[in-house]
Amino acid sequence: MNTPSPLHLISSKATQQLLAELLAADALAHPEVAVRLESVGGVDAAQRVAAGEAFDAVVLGADALQRLLAGGHVRADSRVDLVHSGVAVAVRAGAPRPDIGSEAAVKAAVLAARSVGYSTGPSGVALAALFERWGITDAVRAKLVTPPPGTPVGALIARGEVELGFQQLSELMHLPGISLLGPLPDAIQIDTIFAGGVAASARQPEAARALLARLAAPATAAIKQANGMTPA
Repeated sequence: MNTPSPLHLISSKATQQLLAELLAADALAHPEVAVRLESVGGVDAAQRVAAGEAFDAVVLGADALQRLLAGGHVRADSRVDLVHSGVAVAVRAGAPRPDIGSEAAVKAAVLAARSVGYSTGPSGVALAALFERWGITDAVRAKLVTPPPGTPVGALIARGEVELGFQQLSELMHLPGISLLGPLPDAIQIDTIFAGGVAASARQPEAARALLARLAAPATAAIKQANGMTPA
């Protein structure tokens, strides 16, 4: 009897650690299902799926996944919401810790920082909209820094290239060399839903659907919470 090829799952970097842990747990319960995880920048992942590269499943921010669904690159009715992920703020380890306890405090910290880093993903888009709402876009434009695709903001913070950084808590919490200030206040928290779908190019679509269902199951809640996320 032929052994099925591993399912090929592509995701953005934001869920790399989470998915690695979820898949390790799933492998214990379903050792017959091999999965190969590839995590890259979210824009790159979406472009590769849209180009028709062979993947069985994709996990991205819900907005990006929905665009792939609308374009026919992800199979209709295959979307499965996996987690909610919030944005946190960090500085370099040992650096002064500005107050981020309120919306006004975060705005003041952004204006005072010599450089501000944020991602090009969904949270970065929402943060740029927040700066626009605050009326500070022109004031901070020259000091905004976005890392190359696939590079976490936290890496720039740790190297001293960014003084104040914003990114998904899940991406900041495991990085050395930074000091996590905490999540954004509730009034301005940026909630991103990460969702999975079966790629139109899937070679094992039913096995991919089953895998996504297991990754969304209530039994996975503890792993999601340990990675700074909450079940969707």
